[in-house]
Amino acid sequence: MQQNKNNNTPKTQNSIRTVLVTGGAGYIGSHTVLELLNANYNVIVVDNLSNSSKESINRVEQITDKKITFYNENVANQNALDNIFASHPQIDNVIHFAGYKAVGESVAKPFMYYQNNIGTTLSLIASMKKHNVKNIVFSSSATVYGLPTACPLTEDMSTSALNPYGNTKKIIEEIFIDEATADSTFNVALLRYFNPVGAHHSGLIGEDPRGIPNNLMPFVTKVAVGKLERLNVFGNDYDTPDGTAIRDYIHVVDLALGHLSALEKLYSGNCGVVTYNIGTGKGSSVMDVINAFIKATGVDVPYIFAPRRAGDAPVCYASVQKAKKELNYTAARTLQQMCLDHYIWQKNNPNGYEE
Repeated sequence: MQQNKNNNTPKTQNSIRTVLVTGGAGYIGSHTVLELLNANYNVIVVDNLSNSSKESINRVEQITDKKITFYNENVANQNALDNIFASHPQIDNVIHFAGYKAVGESVAKPFMYYQNNIGTTLSLIASMKKHNVKNIVFSSSATVYGLPTACPLTEDMSTSALNPYGNTKKIIEEIFIDEATADSTFNVALLRYFNPVGAHHSGLIGEDPRGIPNNLMPFVTKVAVGKLERLNVFGNDYDTPDGTAIRDYIHVVDLALGHLSALEKLYSGNCGVVTYNIGTGKGSSVMDVINAFIKATGVDVPYIFAPRRAGDAPVCYASVQKAKKELNYTAARTLQQMCLDHYIWQKNNPNGYEE
């Protein structure tokens, strides 16, 4: 007889909560696993390491002095997931990070993104249903807002997508909403990330993009340590104070802690679908980031201005009032701290986890 692992009642202080984390070896996943362990959760990670490294798990264990149960499996493999759930009947919550995440690659290889990101989610939901696990936190994205027409962005705004990556996030959100509508005991927190940067203060784990980075901060730090010659600033003629695009940058540790707040919301009882922006609520321009980086590290960052990239919004930042009110969650770390921590990680690991 299948054990009922989710009666939607709060756990006791002495109970050990067990969370399955898909994609837990990745950038955001590894930092979240670390914070889960610090909060005394039991953590099980499943990751096929297609765009991550097992070394991140080893280093999280080193930092926390705790062991992680790790499975090198593709989340799309439902038989493997079924075996994991069956082997760990204490799992009572899931955090779902697994998925491809490069916007440019999604435009070049849309089928690969739809097949992987949506397929893994369907496989995961099927296994959760089979093993009666009813709580999940989903790693969504601010890309579901499409091209912003007004800021700050609030959770009740309409969604759209400018690329296949963003569309997979939008479709997966809709899948979760439909599932929760059909099953009133199914609870899901949709976390719409803004721009995660930074690294753990130890310098042992951080972002390890393959090839030329797509995002600003890893590009800045690779220039700072001499791995790249200069930074390309895409567009300096936007209608912003300094002409460069404005984004909402959030420290990856603050982002990780947002998942713990979302877990507490799910553990508190029946909540259905809840959606939260996870950002700082503050916009910083590309030049703000460069200047903050130089001030925090004392290292110069050569840059040139380049033409705008198609589809880039001039301004995009979050309203964070809902998360503050309902989760009692606020991102605490400053832009300079984000820059310093990201630089320390890159300086200590110029080749990422390859070393």
